[in-house]
Amino acid sequence: MNDLAWRVFYTRYELPRPRAADPFIDTLGDLDPWLDERSVPEGQPYLISPTGHYDIELNAFFSTELASAPTDTLRAYASDLKLWLTFLWVSRGHKDWRDADSDDRAAYKRWRTVDQRGPHVQAVTWDREVGTVNQFYRWALRKTYARQNPIVQRETRDHRGHGPRSVPAELSHTGSRNHLKWLTPAMYCMWRDVGVRGFTRQGLEDPSFRGRFGSRNRTYTDLMIRSGMRLCEQTSLSLFEVPRPVPGMVNARSWLPATIAKYGSARTVYFTHSDLAALYEYIEEERAEAIELARNQGVYERIRNPLIITDINRPLVDVGGRRLGVDQLGHAERRRLLIDTPDGLEPAALWLNEHGLPSARSCWQAVFTTANQRCDRVGLDVTSHAHQLRHSFAVITLELLMRGHIASLGSMNLEQRGAYQRIFGDPVNWLRIRLGHRSRTTTEKYLHTLQELEWETRQALIPDDWDAAHVRPEELDDLVPAAPESASA
Repeated sequence: MNDLAWRVFYTRYELPRPRAADPFIDTLGDLDPWLDERSVPEGQPYLISPTGHYDIELNAFFSTELASAPTDTLRAYASDLKLWLTFLWVSRGHKDWRDADSDDRAAYKRWRTVDQRGPHVQAVTWDREVGTVNQFYRWALRKTYARQNPIVQRETRDHRGHGPRSVPAELSHTGSRNHLKWLTPAMYCMWRDVGVRGFTRQGLEDPSFRGRFGSRNRTYTDLMIRSGMRLCEQTSLSLFEVPRPVPGMVNARSWLPATIAKYGSARTVYFTHSDLAALYEYIEEERAEAIELARNQGVYERIRNPLIITDINRPLVDVGGRRLGVDQLGHAERRRLLIDTPDGLEPAALWLNEHGLPSARSCWQAVFTTANQRCDRVGLDVTSHAHQLRHSFAVITLELLMRGHIASLGSMNLEQRGAYQRIFGDPVNWLRIRLGHRSRTTTEKYLHTLQELEWETRQALIPDDWDAAHVRPEELDDLVPAAPESASA
């Protein structure tokens, strides 16, 4: 055990046992019923101290306060708390989290943001970290586990005047709302073609490119920027969420079920005709090749406790004695969901790795990292990450919706405008639903980006050649009033 850092682990069902008998492990029996009795789901994080200690009160935070949180949120909270606890251990003399005070918080902020030996995290990262620690201590105070909250509080009201409520005084107020990164369609195409597909900057195939699954990766990123799905949502799509193309239809609709949508934000997702064509090409070629290789190697027969669909027209499986549809299965269950076809078993998951198994989120994060590195090597100053493509979808969509909305309203009288808005709604609210936001306030941050675009447009009216617009020296006499005559004169 590392004597310097706390560690994050995740619960697992059906843990493999060592072949040789172990007296201690044998006394534990089957751990799965123990987890079931305590309603501990698979993949729940828990923290272990540098001395190997499991803190029951600390880890209860994940099973109570964050019991219904999405998987990505749980992982982010565990990572942020790990950093804070490790700082208390290493830099504050093995201090227990229950005894942390505002001085510890101030020292932590210095190290994270300005210390020469620290990581110099950006404002948006610090805001997230301080928010995590604050929520943890507010929970710990309610449970009487901690003596005080080391995060200094201030009173505030929301933009509608509701409140007051307490928020961390440590927030930077310069986070993502005013510094939102996104790509124009042209910038995205450059990043995708060079970074993901391995083309040269001139748009030609690069013989030196050794990337694999270029078609799959391109299709994945194209769908992400055109649908606005989150990484966790898109990665867990099954074949049953891919709509069938309909001749003459520009956009096909599919339903993103609550079981894989973050915060249960089930919603309609749109697939463009070109996205569907690329998806079916991937399914019939790269995906089929990976499945054939996996079948030949007996990969699917080795999956433990598979959920097998025997009738694709009625995709139901037995889970704990219940018959459930695919739309009722979560992320973990979908990873062991198989379809029994005439050619043999195959995963129901849409996105597969080179071994023919459902790809993990880490796989796609690596795709973005590799693409950014390639762009950097060829001197292309464009980078992206999964959430940046979601931002790009939001900005581009909102700009188009607002432009069409305003143009339509401009030629209507008051009564017609009211009828139009009742029928077609509000562009911001429409985008909120597409993104799966619970609050309109979250979506409104994209309006700030549109304001920036408006300013950039106006800036374009300023001439590039300022000298040409300046007044010539000989013309200054006509513009500057003559100096008054002195009294002596």
